[in-house]
Amino acid sequence: MAQPPDVAKRANLSNDLARAIVRLVNDRGLQPGDPLDSMKVLAARFEVAVPTMREAMRRLEGLGVLEFRHGSGVYVGANSGRRVLANPLSPRPDSDQLVELLEARRQIEPQLAMLAAQVREPVAMTWMEEALERSRRLVAERDEALWLSNLDFHRAVAAAGGNGVLAEVLDSIVLVHGEEQKEILRLHGDAVDDYAEHARIGAAVRDGDPELARDAAYTHLDHVVEVIRARIG
Repeated sequence: MAQPPDVAKRANLSNDLARAIVRLVNDRGLQPGDPLDSMKVLAARFEVAVPTMREAMRRLEGLGVLEFRHGSGVYVGANSGRRVLANPLSPRPDSDQLVELLEARRQIEPQLAMLAAQVREPVAMTWMEEALERSRRLVAERDEALWLSNLDFHRAVAAAGGNGVLAEVLDSIVLVHGEEQKEILRLHGDAVDDYAEHARIGAAVRDGDPELARDAAYTHLDHVVEVIRARIG
């Protein structure tokens, strides 16, 4: 059903203002944590009402591009430089969509692991090693925080390929569905085996063996898909 003209016009204005704010941040060379003009000042700059400006800025806040600090003002958010952004309001997936999430990762991550073994970006490699070591410790301690460390491992492998857009694509999948990743680990049920598969991926990346890294990542995710399908029936 088509939107009423006034609603569509307001939505378009909000989108245009959001883009203008992003351009302003970029033109000024602002970085995450830097302060931005107040809502009132920006409304005057773009010649719109304060409530209209608020709507546009709240949209950017929801994407992590801006950060509102109570009593302090508006600041550039952590996602200001990202080119790929996840939808923070997307609904939680059902069982079938959980499998689709894993199947999507199975198509993407083996190629990212292959690229990581070729490039081995130093900062990301350090991140990968730290995530593996943390996961090893959490497995031994049976700590529920393991799922977060596992996410960091997969994100680090993606980042090690040196392609920021591809790394952001994976981030958009694993971070916005973080709770589902936690559920995947619970359903998998074998943290020791899961860690061993991660360690094989990490070793292949570390050794600069692209084919082995790709195959290890595919085998890992293929195994997870099989286990989850069996568990959810």
